[in-house]
Amino acid sequence: MTSRILSARIPTEYAGKRFDQALAAVFPDFSRSRLQQWIREGNVRLSDRLPKSSEKVAGGETVELRIPELVESAWRPQPIAVTVVYEDETLLVIDKPAGLVAHPGPGNRDGTLLNALLHHLPQLEAVARAGIVHRLDKDTSGLMVVAKTEPVRLRLIKQLQKHDVKREYVALVNGVMVAGGEIEAPIGRHPRHRTRMAVNARGKRAVSHYRVKAKYRAHTLVQIQLESGRTHQIRVHMAYIGYPIVGDPVYGGRLRIPPAAGPRLLQALRGFKRQALHAAKLGLVHSATGKTMEWTTPLPEDMRELIAVLEEDARQHGK
Repeated sequence: MTSRILSARIPTEYAGKRFDQALAAVFPDFSRSRLQQWIREGNVRLSDRLPKSSEKVAGGETVELRIPELVESAWRPQPIAVTVVYEDETLLVIDKPAGLVAHPGPGNRDGTLLNALLHHLPQLEAVARAGIVHRLDKDTSGLMVVAKTEPVRLRLIKQLQKHDVKREYVALVNGVMVAGGEIEAPIGRHPRHRTRMAVNARGKRAVSHYRVKAKYRAHTLVQIQLESGRTHQIRVHMAYIGYPIVGDPVYGGRLRIPPAAGPRLLQALRGFKRQALHAAKLGLVHSATGKTMEWTTPLPEDMRELIAVLEEDARQHGK
């Protein structure tokens, strides 16, 4: 993909506004953060000079934007199987398995969902993050939406920011809940362990709604709906209220085993080595048609098997 140049004129009604704010209005198909990056890199000219993001515009100036080749083109397509739940000209919805990293990073340069998407759809090389709009943790399974074009990706991000994307999860947690509720607690980096998140007064607003689906002797199956989308939000919030997710290696705490548990239950609980969390439902407004669409996916086999063992244990003990 080669760079391309776009030209426009700053509307007079933006007189007195910051340049990056006016630029975002002129080129709405690009995020403000990306435009700010291009300004810093010298890819934007205002009246034939290099401007600063913070300077004020007078209105009426000409602006020239050079869109550079995206660095994502360095990522390798890899033939990794992807379960596609829905696909059309503008987006696709996939069912990510547990164990698959969503996006390359330190220690995970390939073998990720992004590499799989570039193999499935080579044209995603021209879209930031290969069209990935939101992420799931490596060991969380379930539904993710992927945009096929950059404008669609930005529209979906705006829906997420406005809380217009419906995301429902199913989780198996330690402890027996009495009833559902709401958790509103800000989330930020852990003050000591920088790879972890925590409820932090200086963090960003985070809201999770949960309701009880089933109770077992020492565990509860819950349905969780996100109002915000912070890193590790569900895992942090459930641990914060004392009901950490079963198998969570970071926030799960001590394994909960009910009294007089049989060998099958012991083996099932001790052998479940990832957080029992699944993104079961996804809903959004289609950016091309304006229609509200919704998809669901069943629990993966490992969670179904663990729940079946818990149900059997509850029956045997009259619960």
